[in-house]
Amino acid sequence: MIRISFRQAMLGGFVMIVLLLGGASLRGWLVVEHFVEQSRLNGEQALPVAASIQELGERTVDVARSARQFQVLHDPAIRQRFDDHLGQALAIVDRLDALDAKPLRSLLGDWRERAEALRGGLDQGLPVAELAPVMGRLAEINGLLKGAGQHWIDSRNSALLGELEASRLRLGGQIALALAGAFLVVLAVGWWLVRPLRNLEQAIARLGEKRFDEPVVVGGPADFRQLGRQLDWLRLRLAELEADRERTLRHVSHELKTPLTALREGVALLQEEVPGPLGGAQQEVVAILRNNVMALQRQIEGLLRLNAAAFESSRVLRRPVAIRDFLAKATQRRELHSQARQLTLRIEATDRVVPVDAEKLAVIVDNLLSNAIDFSPEGGEIRLLATLDNGNLRLECVDQGPGVAEEDVERIFEPFVQGRRKPSAPRLGSGVGLSIVRELARAMGGCAGVLPGPAGAHFYVEIPDGKKK
Repeated sequence: MIRISFRQAMLGGFVMIVLLLGGASLRGWLVVEHFVEQSRLNGEQALPVAASIQELGERTVDVARSARQFQVLHDPAIRQRFDDHLGQALAIVDRLDALDAKPLRSLLGDWRERAEALRGGLDQGLPVAELAPVMGRLAEINGLLKGAGQHWIDSRNSALLGELEASRLRLGGQIALALAGAFLVVLAVGWWLVRPLRNLEQAIARLGEKRFDEPVVVGGPADFRQLGRQLDWLRLRLAELEADRERTLRHVSHELKTPLTALREGVALLQEEVPGPLGGAQQEVVAILRNNVMALQRQIEGLLRLNAAAFESSRVLRRPVAIRDFLAKATQRRELHSQARQLTLRIEATDRVVPVDAEKLAVIVDNLLSNAIDFSPEGGEIRLLATLDNGNLRLECVDQGPGVAEEDVERIFEPFVQGRRKPSAPRLGSGVGLSIVRELARAMGGCAGVLPGPAGAHFYVEIPDGKKK
């Protein structure tokens, strides 16, 4: 099977288009050249015919004048002059006959016969009255020759114009066919190249979304096929690395949790003074151990949640969701948490139904609300906004807490980053909530970010509604 590369396909397509359009252009040039040549030939033939007919008329007048003079004077010099004029006229007739003007041939033959009759009449000494009709006929033939010559010239010009019109129509059809052929070539080459390009774009998008379950198959040119095979190898390699990462993370987390549980229980026993009473300094050391053990446990649990979010991001299942009702249920799940801080949760959302992954969106909203509740001052207000614009669902969570420092804006979504500004009340978060928000937003083809504001934090998430590709 012949394998054609992208460059060969493009070169072949350009060559075919050049051949089609170049052939039409060459045909047009040949038509113009033929018309110019025919016009030149017609001009070269028309001018001698018109000039010879006019000259023949002048010589005919000379012949008739010298014939009348000879009939009156019978002077041999006048007869010689008649013969000279007649010879010149017959030479002109021969020249006209040689120009291949077919409509003139019968008239030229008649002119010769009348000229010979005039010469014979002079030789016989016929009176003027008998030769006058012959000379009148010569003049009449000259008039007929002039009209026939003009008609012959006009007919040749008309024939040339008719041929030019026919050639123009044929050339127009050929140009239209050439353009249609070039358009079909462009469509064929474009279709042959666009399909694999679309497959490559989709394959790269799936790799970026960590969807490694579908093999990469790319058709089209040979180099595109080779690129598809390399992307498929990359897919397998990334899937293997992702599996190794998840497996290593699970093992490490499990291995850490086992001794950590034992350590936590031991610290609890010490704090309860089961082995025996502790002094003041010893109790401080045990308290420090307990706080660090709890912090380490939260870090491990956050790492497991982040790993679970990364795993879930590879699967997106969209279904219609009523956004306002969805957000109302999300605030109900955080009602006890918000009431403990005496916070007001206000929803400003559209009533539209949008196809989204409800489970991932619920995790996103829960993490944004949890983060806002932890950082909001007691008695504050949290606004949860949702709008649909240009095919994007935009969620916004605005609180009245200390906000995000400018130097933390670029890194606030990184794992275990909690920012420089602290809440008024202590919180026990691990710093992976916003990382999970960004991971799940990207899984649904969207993005997450933070907007600057005079006070409080203003986080947003944009997610395509799944209708536009």
